[in-house]
Amino acid sequence: MAEVLLFHHAQGLTPGVVAFADELRSAGHTVHTPDLYDGRTFDSVEAGVAHAGEIGFGEVIERGSRAVEGLTAQLVYAGFSLGVLPAQMLAQTREGATGALLLHGCVPVSEFSPTWPTGVPVQIHAMEADPWFLEDVEAANALVDAAADAELFLYPGDGHLFADSSLPSSDPDAAGLLMERVLSFLETV
Repeated sequence: MAEVLLFHHAQGLTPGVVAFADELRSAGHTVHTPDLYDGRTFDSVEAGVAHAGEIGFGEVIERGSRAVEGLTAQLVYAGFSLGVLPAQMLAQTREGATGALLLHGCVPVSEFSPTWPTGVPVQIHAMEADPWFLEDVEAANALVDAAADAELFLYPGDGHLFADSSLPSSDPDAAGLLMERVLSFLETV
């Protein structure tokens, strides 16, 4: 079974992120869900992004870096949207990463290192018309082209945080398919 470090999105550690982690746990995986916002949650992506901007995106990444202290090096790094920043950074730079799950976001590989690390599989999941992901689709396609074991899954629709069951943007059908793919991925790492 895999050990996963799952970072929340800009709205914080919502009940939907916790439910996602719990579903992975019920499949036998160990999942850590650090709170990068010290308990704060926000009613909208915009408000959460504003908060991240106030504390600094670099600080969000640094808080993610501190979350691995005391954990094994053999982790799958996962992130929802804003949580992709620390997840992708750690997957690319921390020795021992066993995989990466980038949900609702992707940044250019060059943000953290020149290339994607050899032997680290990655899945990227987003809705095809998600206005937030449209900024990231070029980076996602470039990652898939550059990495030996990378997949991009696009789902019909325009919801951003569709895999968070506690938000209005939740799409149970797409989230169910995403979960199936994530669980299959975790079985292989």
